[in-house]
Amino acid sequence: MYFNQKVVWITGASSGIGEALVFALAKQGAKLILSARNENTLQAVAKKANLSKENYLIIPFDLADTSLADSYVQQIIQKFNRIDILINNGGMSQRAEAIATTKATERNLFEINYFAQVALAKAVLSIMVKQQSGQITVVSSIAGKFGFYLRSTYSAAKHALHGYFESLRLEVEKNNIKVLMVCPGKIQTNISNNAILADGSKHAKMDESHVDAMTAEECAKKILSAIEKNKQEILIGRKEILTVYIKRFFPKMLYKILKKQSPY
Repeated sequence: MYFNQKVVWITGASSGIGEALVFALAKQGAKLILSARNENTLQAVAKKANLSKENYLIIPFDLADTSLADSYVQQIIQKFNRIDILINNGGMSQRAEAIATTKATERNLFEINYFAQVALAKAVLSIMVKQQSGQITVVSSIAGKFGFYLRSTYSAAKHALHGYFESLRLEVEKNNIKVLMVCPGKIQTNISNNAILADGSKHAKMDESHVDAMTAEECAKKILSAIEKNKQEILIGRKEILTVYIKRFFPKMLYKILKKQSPY
């Protein structure tokens, strides 16, 4: 029971992979901090996970504004006295051609998918350095490994996460702090429903490629296994994760493959 009594902060905890992580960690006896925009939904997740009041904390906020990140950390410390693991899971996808995407939408996507992840990591780092222990898990995407139709800014933000957190990993290893990059492919979540269009409005429909994809529960299980094993990076999905290896060894072939794929 690696996660028993560990204090774990999960963003994007109201649905999808985040919700599945809550359920899996609750079964292992972790103390959980649940974050997303909707407090009522988070309370419902905590209730469904059978969490007792002393073992969880709800901190609702929008990833588009992490200006209060330090105060969130203080709330966690006041209740649990430590932070063992941060799982930066929350994010937002995109379904829009680059030429049509407004500057405001591009900045919003970067705020949520890059700057928020960095802000929360930096907020917990001072605590983890004092503890001389900690783990930061960042949910990127296979879109962080190569670009794809209608994902230009989303993909760029995910690429940026790898540059930042791979650098950070080298810097904080001396403090016994681990960094894991998670790259999911197609997972059965609401990510396509909540993806935004060029003007910032919602895509509001499930992409066909997500319908028969890996479940969020299976994805969460693989993430927790990778954390426990102190892995540095993990690809999660089915046959779509092979594209990462094709990109590495046969980049021209990948381009031909991607051109024939549906963006949905």
